[in-house]
Amino acid sequence: AFSGNTNADTVVYYKLQHSIKARYLRFVPLDWNPNGRIGMRIEVYGCTYRSEVVGFDGKSCLIYTFNQKLMSALKDVISLKFKAMQSDGILLHREGQNGDHITLELIKGKLSLLINLGDTKTHPSNAQINITLGSLLDDQHWHSVVIEHFNNQVNFTVDKHTHHFHAKGEFSYLDLDYELSFGGIPVPGKSGTLSHRKFHGCFENIYYNGVNIIDLARRH
Repeated sequence: AFSGNTNADTVVYYKLQHSIKARYLRFVPLDWNPNGRIGMRIEVYGCTYRSEVVGFDGKSCLIYTFNQKLMSALKDVISLKFKAMQSDGILLHREGQNGDHITLELIKGKLSLLINLGDTKTHPSNAQINITLGSLLDDQHWHSVVIEHFNNQVNFTVDKHTHHFHAKGEFSYLDLDYELSFGGIPVPGKSGTLSHRKFHGCFENIYYNGVNIIDLARRH
């Protein structure tokens, strides 16, 4: 509840602590000023919402190759929204020379985050991590995904539902190339990774460590 003014001219201003996204706002008067006339005037101010959208037809993918000098060794953050037309497809893939890879895949309407350390002889304790979140994500509505990697701490969030997990020490030493593919795996993986079904649908506002991937693709 927000208290209003007590006279005809004073402006009462409120700034929300957390941002909200909404199509409509409804204001319900709870009480009127007992000493004045009944009336209500409200102005709402917001921020511009930038939307960059790219479509995938199940046969294409978007590849981002970045400079390793710009790479943060301590922190990796990938965020995007997606709207799927099919229940299966690769959203994100990154791999290295020795079989290490990270894959985000839609499987039967659920999102699966797979982290593979490649050589089980070198990393026998946790060669593979597989986390699944969400359901019915192929409903042709927008869903949000955030993957945050801080050293060996990982936060995997789908539509504000977050799974926190602590990967063992070897995860800090994932040997990954400086290339990310969105929407599929362009060629058979170096590690022999099978080329799964490519994504059919749309991505909105893909960000990798603050870089707007779709905007970068449009400009280059």
